[in-house]
Amino acid sequence: MSKRVVVIGVAGVLVVALVVGLALFQPWRLVTDRTADEALLVPTATTVAAETTTAATASTTTTPPPPAGPVALAGGPFRSLEHATTGSATLVRLPGGGHAVQFEALDTSDGPDLYVYLSDKPSDSPEAAFGSGFTNLGELKANRGNQVYEVPAGTDLATVRSVVIWCKRFSAGFAVAPLEQG
Repeated sequence: MSKRVVVIGVAGVLVVALVVGLALFQPWRLVTDRTADEALLVPTATTVAAETTTAATASTTTTPPPPAGPVALAGGPFRSLEHATTGSATLVRLPGGGHAVQFEALDTSDGPDLYVYLSDKPSDSPEAAFGSGFTNLGELKANRGNQVYEVPAGTDLATVRSVVIWCKRFSAGFAVAPLEQG
């Protein structure tokens, strides 16, 4: 076997390994951003907390009718897991009885194969715990900005404790936020 055949064979293997590596890891995602700017269903978490405090101090002699619009049920800031992440998540009850999760001012790394999961694990659980016991809300729309995810009808919200941004390809959590209802 000639030296030339060996070099061509090794070069071919290296090219295949490079193509597979690039397809699997998608390293360009480290320097790219996708931004979403969907309308939020409810005001910011700080506004909701202030309104709840004001409503709690109001007179309790009459029971107000339920709000006609979307209502924030639970939420909180994201906690970084594998990637630095900021922003907040809120579980929202919709006027028709359905539910959604909204991300406000999300800022995380872009990555391959990212999904949004509702988890039955508390947000302070170790990262590995979030890979099971979840409801898939679909692919992450963007790594930045405001976005809304519909919760499938029939989802048992009594078991939902957090929302997770999860990389299926590498079984890794990017971030988690609490959604426990009080």
